Amino acid sequence: MIGVISMNYADMKPREVRELIRKGKIDFQTSGMCNGYAQANLVVLPKELAFDFLLFTQRNPKPCPVLDVTEIGNPEPKLAAPGADLRTDIPRYRIYKKGKFVEEVTDLKSYWRDDLVAFLLGCSFSFEGPLLDAGLEVRHITEKHNVPMYITNIQCVPAGVFNGPTVVSMRPMKPKDAIRATQVTSRMPSVHGAPLHIGDPSVIGIKDINKPEFGDPDTIKPGEVPVFWACGVTPQAVAMNVKPDFMITHAPGHMFITDLLNANLSVL
Repeated sequence: MIGVISMNYADMKPREVRELIRKGKIDFQTSGMCNGYAQANLVVLPKELAFDFLLFTQRNPKPCPVLDVTEIGNPEPKLAAPGADLRTDIPRYRIYKKGKFVEEVTDLKSYWRDDLVAFLLGCSFSFEGPLLDAGLEVRHITEKHNVPMYITNIQCVPAGVFNGPTVVSMRPMKPKDAIRATQVTSRMPSVHGAPLHIGDPSVIGIKDINKPEFGDPDTIKPGEVPVFWACGVTPQAVAMNVKPDFMITHAPGHMFITDLLNANLSVL
């Protein structure tokens, strides 16, 4: 279910929104919430795969910029949001077994194990506030739906057992706005940074721009070009490729909202 985002959520503090999520009052996508604070993708793996995945993130910082890694068995992200609980503080989670998506849930308590390690990866929702502040439209916020995401032909750098394609998110813009968006987001490498590609989707292996693998399609108006950023849903595409026995992720668009300020993740 995609909820209609109240403007009130944009002005709330992360702790307040996480409490609403924990109570089951928010189970929809989080774009536009908690302006000024970084949102994060979630990947949870057994400890025996954690080093390989950490190496994978280091080799692929554009789609997988690490914001925090938890202690084994501990669901608290002590750097990104002390006191939070990654088992309950994300609107929706996806469970993968042997690389297959098997269930979407709103609570992980029945799935959590003592051998699990959680990774929080920077999310492009974090730079949408700065884009709006720069006077740029973010189409999926205007249209009140999830951002469109696509599996590309851009292969990640392999690490251990992990390998597979990069996933990108897309926001349509006029060419001059795409230039400005590149300037804004290039200062935020911890949340994917500058676009990976601007223009013809087929160059990066996207056959139909109106049929994203994740999220919902945007309206692309005459004179606009699609602008593609690396996306933290990449590990979900990698999971489908590598087929680990067990893996948990956020549901696309349903992010963890951290206590980290975007301003502190930006470079001048």
